[in-house]
Parts: sequence; C-alpha cells; structure tokens
Amino acid sequence: MSTYEGFILESSPVGTTISDNRNLTSPLQLVVLDNDVEETKDPQLHLFLNDYTTFFTVTPSGITRYLTLLQPVDREVQQLYTFSMAASDGVQESVPVTVNIVVIDANDNTPTFSNISYSVKIYTDMQPGEGVIKLTAVDADEGANGQIVYEILAGAQGDFIINKHTGLITIAPGVQLVVGRTYALTVRASDCAPPAQRRSSITTVYIEVLPPNNQSPPRFPQQMYSLEVSEAMRIGAVLLNLQAFDREGDPIKYLIQNGDPQQVFNLSQSSGLLALGKPLDRESTDRYILIVTASDGRPDGTSTATVNIVVTDVNDNGPVFDMFLPRNLSVQEEEANAFVGQVRATDADAGVNGQVHYSLANFKNLFRITSNGSIYTAVKLNREVRDHYELIVEATDGAVDPRRSTLTLAIKVLDIDDNSPVFTNASYAVCVPENLPPGTVFLQLEAKDADLGADVNYRIRTEEAREHFALDKHTGELSLRKSLDYESFHDTEATFTFLVEAFDSKGTMPPGLATVTVRVKDMNDYSPEFSQKLYRGMVAPDAVKGTVITTVSAEDRDPPGTPASLVRYKVDVVQFPYSASIFDVEENSGRVVTRVNLNEEPSTVFKLVVIAYDDGDPVKFNTTMVEIVVLQPSVIPRFTQDEYRPPPVSENAPKGTVVTVVTAAALNQTVVYSIVSGNEEDVFAIHNRTGVITVKKPLDYERVQSYELRVQADSLQVVKSNNLRVPSKSNTAKVFVEVKDENDHAPVFTKKLYIGGVSEDARMFSSVLKVKADDKDTGNYSAMQYRLIIPPIKDGKEGFVIEAYTGLIKTAMLFKNMRRSYFKFQVIATDDYGKGLSSKADVLVSVVNQLDMQVIVSNVPPTLVEQNKDQLIGILERYVQDQIPGATVVVESIGARRFGDGYSEEDYTKSDLMVYAIDPQTNRAIMRNELFKFLDGKLLDINKDFQPYLGQGGRILEIRTPDVVANVKKQAQAVGFTEGALLALAVIIFLCCMPAILIVMVSYRQRQAECAKTARMQMALPAGKPSGAAANNLYEELGDSTIKSLPWAAWDSGKCPCSWNGMGFKVPTNPSYSGVL
Repeated sequence: MSTYEGFILESSPVGTTISDNRNLTSPLQLVVLDNDVEETKDPQLHLFLNDYTTFFTVTPSGITRYLTLLQPVDREVQQLYTFSMAASDGVQESVPVTVNIVVIDANDNTPTFSNISYSVKIYTDMQPGEGVIKLTAVDADEGANGQIVYEILAGAQGDFIINKHTGLITIAPGVQLVVGRTYALTVRASDCAPPAQRRSSITTVYIEVLPPNNQSPPRFPQQMYSLEVSEAMRIGAVLLNLQAFDREGDPIKYLIQNGDPQQVFNLSQSSGLLALGKPLDRESTDRYILIVTASDGRPDGTSTATVNIVVTDVNDNGPVFDMFLPRNLSVQEEEANAFVGQVRATDADAGVNGQVHYSLANFKNLFRITSNGSIYTAVKLNREVRDHYELIVEATDGAVDPRRSTLTLAIKVLDIDDNSPVFTNASYAVCVPENLPPGTVFLQLEAKDADLGADVNYRIRTEEAREHFALDKHTGELSLRKSLDYESFHDTEATFTFLVEAFDSKGTMPPGLATVTVRVKDMNDYSPEFSQKLYRGMVAPDAVKGTVITTVSAEDRDPPGTPASLVRYKVDVVQFPYSASIFDVEENSGRVVTRVNLNEEPSTVFKLVVIAYDDGDPVKFNTTMVEIVVLQPSVIPRFTQDEYRPPPVSENAPKGTVVTVVTAAALNQTVVYSIVSGNEEDVFAIHNRTGVITVKKPLDYERVQSYELRVQADSLQVVKSNNLRVPSKSNTAKVFVEVKDENDHAPVFTKKLYIGGVSEDARMFSSVLKVKADDKDTGNYSAMQYRLIIPPIKDGKEGFVIEAYTGLIKTAMLFKNMRRSYFKFQVIATDDYGKGLSSKADVLVSVVNQLDMQVIVSNVPPTLVEQNKDQLIGILERYVQDQIPGATVVVESIGARRFGDGYSEEDYTKSDLMVYAIDPQTNRAIMRNELFKFLDGKLLDINKDFQPYLGQGGRILEIRTPDVVANVKKQAQAVGFTEGALLALAVIIFLCCMPAILIVMVSYRQRQAECAKTARMQMALPAGKPSGAAANNLYEELGDSTIKSLPWAAWDSGKCPCSWNGMGFKVPTNPSYSGVL
C-alpha cells in the first residue's frame, strides 16, 4: 500500500494503538517485508517517520508493525497528522508510504458563556415576545459535541422564556410586568453529546423592571458580537448588522468608539451596518475588538456593544527558506544514512497553511530529507561515478492547494580510497617474433585508479615469468629479458601466460590484475625438402585430363601444425612452359596430373619443375624435377568391353564369391589388373593376373545398394620397370555391381506397447487403433502380415480382430456396461506376407465411456483439427505425461462445436475435439476431473504450442464436460415436484403393505404346523379305522413331511381346491379347506 489511514480518539492515553477505522475496533497494521528474507521471518527492518516523531512511534520488530501514541493529541489544536514512513535494512531504503492519522473528537470542551452574569433593565410597557437579552456560549468541539442548547433552570417565575437554539430570552406570552420587580434567571448551556458524556455551564441574568421612561437609551440586541472574517475578504463587504432598538423611536447614530485605530472597518452612522474598509492581513493583525456605540442624541442616551472580530488565515504566504544556513555541503562517499546538512523554512500563515513539509525534487533515490529538514544519504554514494550534485529541496505548506518554494544545495562528494587500479583490458594478447632481441618493449600496459591522487605502480605477479620478461613499475612497459626460441616449446602452441598487477602505492586497496598472453611467433627456420631430386613418370599418349602420373613429396622440419610446417605445391611456369601448360600438380597432395586431354607423340619426354613452399614468415621453398615419358600404344592393354554389368550379388554372399571376370589384352605383354576407384571400403578384390573380381567383405543391401568400380589393366613389363601404372582411355573399364536384397531383417514395431481405448457403446468392427511395423528390407521382404494373440475371453469371444495387411485393430464384440475393464494381448508382424521373419508388440485396450472424456473446444473448423490431429494429440500427450509418465491421449471424435440448450446446435466454424487418456500403470482411463486439471492448468502453454497448427488467431476456447454427462447432470438437478410426489407415494404404499405381508407369513407358519400334527395323528390310528372324515385336501393327506416337495404345478392343475381372488392371491373354494395359501 502507498497510503495508510489511521484513527485515534483525542482523549486516548499515551501508549494507545492507532486504529484502522472510526469505530476503533481493530488496530492499523503495517506489513513490512524484505525480499531477501523469507516471508515467515521477521525482516528486522528499521521504520522511521519523517515527522511528528514526538506524537507517534512504531513498534520495533515483527512482520506486522503498529503505530502507538507518545503524547496526548487535541483535535481542537490539530485534527489531521500527515507524515511519511520508510523502512531500511541499513543498506537500502524502501519507497516512503504516506500515513494519515485522523483525530476523532472527544467531548472534552464545556460550553462557555462570555460573562459569569448579565444585568438587564426592562420596562413595564414592553410587550410579550419582545427580546430581553441574547445569550451566546461557545463550545470548541465538533458535531453533536459542539452543538449548544439553552434552558432556564430557575428564576423566570413563568415571566420569561428562552429559545433553546439561539439563546434569546423574551417576555413570555400574557405576562404583565410590574414596576420594581426583579428577577435572577439561572440559564444553562449544554452540548448535545450522549447523556453520560454531556457537558454544560450556567450563568445568571439579573433583570430589573422599571416604569415606562421616554429617556431610555437605544439598546443593542446583544452586548457581545463575535465573528470570523477571512483576510481575503473584499473591501466593502458587509460584515455585521449592529442595528439597535430605541423604544422612543428616536434616530440612532452609530460609531466605532475604540479598537480600530487604522480605520480598517466602516460603520454606517445611520444603519449600523459594519463593513470592511481596508484589506486585512492576518499576519500583522489577527484579531480586532471593536467598542461600538449607539446614541439617540441625549446625554444619557448611549449604549455600547463589543464586536470581537477574528481574522482567519488564507494561504497567501509561501514557505521561506532560512538563507543563513549553509548551501554548499559535502558528504563522504560510501556511507549510507550519512548526514549531509539541514535546511529550514518558515511560513507566516496559520494552521495547516503554515505547516511546512520538505521534499526533494531530484535525486530521490540517492538522498532523503526528514520532517525537520535534515538531509541524509539514502544509499552509498560513489564519487567515481559522480562527485557533485545540485540537490533541489522543495518546501510546501499544508494547504489543499499548497504554496511551494525551492532551494538548490551544492553537494560535493568527498573521496576515500575505495577503488583498486583497473587495467584497460582484463587480458592482453601479443605475438612476439622468436628472434626479437632482449630489452625490446613489445607491450604497453595501462591501469587507472578512479580515486583522487592515486600513484599507480606495476609489477609481474607470476614469478616464473620474471625470468623472461621485465615490467617497468612506473610506465607499464613490458619488455624481453632474453630472446625467445619457438622450437624450445614442446607443446603445439608456444605461449607464455602470466599475471600482472597494478597497485596504488599510497592506498590500501588490493591490486588490480590482468592476464598477459605472449605468443611466440615461429620465424620459419627451415625450407621444405623433397624426398627425391628427380621423379619419373609415364603417361599414355591419349591420357584424359586429370590422369595421375606420379606423386612428389616434401617435408618441412618446422614444428608440426605451424604455418611454417605446412607444405604446398605448384608448377614452375617459367622453366619448361609447355610442360607447365599440359601438366599440373595438386596443391595439397603433390600428385602430378594431366592438365588437358593429351595427344602427344609416343616416346616423347617432358620435363616439369615442381616447387614446394611453406606458409611461414618469410615464405621458404624448394624445387625438384619430374621427367614424364609418353608410352608406345602397343604396351597399353585394351579391355574387351568398356563396361561390365554382372548379375546382382546376394547381400548374403560369402567371402570369395565370384562377381565377374574382366579381360584385357596387349601385344606381346603380360597384363596385370587392379581396382583403381570405387572400392574405397575394400569390399571387393581382383586377381591381378586373371581379372576375377570376388567378394572380400560382407555386403549389406540396406547400407549400399550398388557399386561402381573402375578397373585398370597394365603391362607387367612397364609396372616392373617403373613401379608405375599408366592409365589411358583403353586400359580402364567400369564394373557395375548391384547388391541383391535378402530377408535378413526382422520387422520392428514403431512402439513396444500400443495403448488405445474403446467406448462402451462401440459397434461391432469399430476401429480401435492402428499398429505399424517397419522392415529395412525391400520388396516382399518388407510387406507385413499382422495377426493377434489374444488370451481366452468369457464365452469364447475373440474380442478384437486385425486387418492382416493394414494393422488396423477392430472390435469383435460389444462392450456394454464394461467401463473400467481392459484387455491386454499381443500383435505379431511377419514380413514376406506372413512367410518370413516375425516380431511382436503388446497391445492394451481400455473400455471407457464419456464419463472419462473431456471436450476441447477451439475456434477453428473441425477439418483443420483433423488435418493436424497427430501433432495436436502429441502436444496434449506431452502435458499429460508431465503428470503421469507413459500416458496415452486417445481421440474419441472430432466434430463441429455443439452449443445451446442440450447442445442441440452446431457451429462448423469451431470444433469439438473429444479425448481421453489411458494410464499404463492402472491400464484404465485417467479420471475426467484429473484430465481437466492436467490440461486446463496449462491452457496458455498449450495454446502457444497449438499456434503453428491452428493458424493465426487459432486457440482453445475452453475445456468442457461431454454433452451426455452435462445433460445427465442437468436432468438430475431438474427433478421436480411430480417425481418427488411419485417417489413419496411409492414409499407410503410399501410401508402400508408391510403389515399385510407379515400377517400372511405368520398365518402360513401356523397352518403348516397344524397340518403336520394332523398327519401324525392319522398315522397312529389302526389300519382301516379312519378317525374321521376322509382327507379333504392333499396337504392334509401328505402332512408336513411332503408339503415342501409339492410342485407348484399342483396349484395350476386344478388339484388344489382354490381360486384366484381380485387381489392376485389364490384362496380355497372348499369351505372346509383350512390350509394356508
């Protein structure tokens, strides 16, 4: 909060806590936090007030602080205290907050009359209702506490009454005054505070009744007049009507007898109107007491009244600074809360208009000012950043529209030794030639100290470096003590790295450091040296451009990896220019090649000068000679065909398998064969005499499907004599080898576990999910056939089937009322249409319904969602997996957005994406509410990830419950009176039937017992002598032992002498039947 408001009762004792409301029911809480301290711990901050520190204080500790009273406050003196408060941890200070303390009035002032008693003379000819005297009492309290009512307590004897609001005493109606009679009226003035707090005072009015007198002087209605006049009142304004009453009706003359020596006021002699004659200035005169007379011209015909005029203040004076206080100030750097100086301003106005408040117009983050004008540093100043401030102090008064004045202070920041010397670079790198003489200065170091009067000195800190280098302590010049030798370094990089330091010889701060890296530059001591002084080569007369003839080689003894050791080659075009025009040397490899297609005479010998040079400084070089002989065509073999295309070779072909045979011939020459290109991995071999090409290393169709080999045939005689092979147009041929694919890779499923779901209301052969296996082989070897391995399911149902060649798994049963069930089985993929290699994966299918689903509503058409379904589901799956690892999000449906009552309307510009998620740990769907939390909590992030697929402006609008679930909830909430009444009726019927059911059950048990007893008696009688009449029914005849096995069919076969009654029960039709039905 930037502003706090508190309340305190003016009669509160010292130590009372400031409240946060006018009812004073709870304390004002100041919450103090520090970002460097946990919120639950006391930050140990110091709170200070910029004003009124003698009236209020703040509790010293705790997160929550309270303001308490240090001395009593008086609302009649000051009603509002406004000050600012800031918190400091000793280093930093918070932004100040404003605190307004309102003093609530207490009834601590008593209404007061201007006089202890009053004396009045009246005459017998005065009429009822005529005024006698007007009393005025004053109460400084506000509101009801300051409202005054008047009453006559005693002495009126029924002859006088007083107006309780104005205090005017008049003659009571119907009263006849009697000469010589006197009255002593006791009048009380009371405020309107509650009875327990009410205050009052009394005065006595003495009244004497005189006979009628034509010589009576004029009489003022009041003996004392009081009024307040603003010092801004305009001249001529009427302030008061002092009209007096003369009983005889004589003309009255009014005069200001005393109290206005400067004639500031004008009093009309005839009307008694008091007006302002000159401008008022409260600052020079704040009160006037005028003695005013009213005279009818007779010697004793004069009466007086007193007019008490208080001049009220207007804010017509601005604060004025004390110019005798110093305005050039200084403060030492690196001190927070350091005293800088003090300003003082006064304002001649009164009250809040004269209260001066100080503030800073600039540099508020660096300085602060207290209520008494003391200026302190708010933070540690840094002279090196700024050494002088022009601080503007502003003084304002407390008026609603305050006046301001400013004072500019010059503040100088005094220096202390608080800075170390700092090098211009944190690190220096320099390259020094290895042949530089000792004493040579090769680097100028420089460090600066921001403190005043610093004496910066330099030295080498790394002791090992002092052996090679010297550093001037005053100038910072770095020089060599001895020459450096590049070749003496065994490392690849010849460098010295060491520390130098700069320190203030007069200061105490630690030295500044810098790193110096001296790289020794190799000066190229050696030239390249060829391995041979003369190189020989042979070339066919028709050799094509780029034919390699021979290779030259040179080495440089300069350190490896340096520019001086890098050897490159070029042809000397000055010597033997024709040879240089048809032959060239490769710059990096040194291979001598034909620059053009040759057409030279056989047996011609060419000489070529090759230069080997390095990149050192300076560049050094050397030369060699190459002699090239053009061969006779008769010694160059010729292939029987330019290209060979043998049958494809199986990738499973074993080592030594023959690929093909190449053949070349030359006149009277033995031919040798070689593979000159295309066999970089040494996969094939060629017999140098027979030309048989065989497999040397295993082939892999999935890595390389074909090879293009270039074979060359040379004369054995030429090869032996010169150890060279001579390529030409006729002695090279191409061999194209195709690798035949074999079924050597088993299928690999894209997933080890496929997770899907099926809805309870899914129809037969509904699609569940699609599996896919890849095979590195080609053709039929990569064609898959899929089948399922499903454990036995109840009633022998298969549950699921799979399309053999697409991998689409479908339902093969109904899943009604099987929510939360799940099925685990395996899928087998076999390549070569089911005849080759196989692999398997696991499948989990969980049964769900819409209670497990959420609908993701977006503002794009369903066609766009369908196009990007896989990407969108992948994004949703990632956020769900953040909570449940391995979870799978499944799409139930994609359609137009449904809305309206019962979701009966559709909007095809928007879409509904219904999804659910399967937890692989439980094998069941994640609860709908959990899924909502996972997604809704990350809706902003999901929308950001969806943006590339939904297009500009596309986003998720909401995540809601599916239509069916929402409608069921709505219907459940809409159960009305009719359903409730039917339910209550069903309960009543059930309760009424219970006694009847109990009676039937008890009667049945009793009758069963009687039948059993009768049967036992008949069995005890002698044979052929029945004890009575024949048995009338089957129950009596069989007794209890067989009654339990009587089939119910007997009831319907007519054997039972019964019939159905209207209530649905069977009853006996034979009156003598006594069985219980």
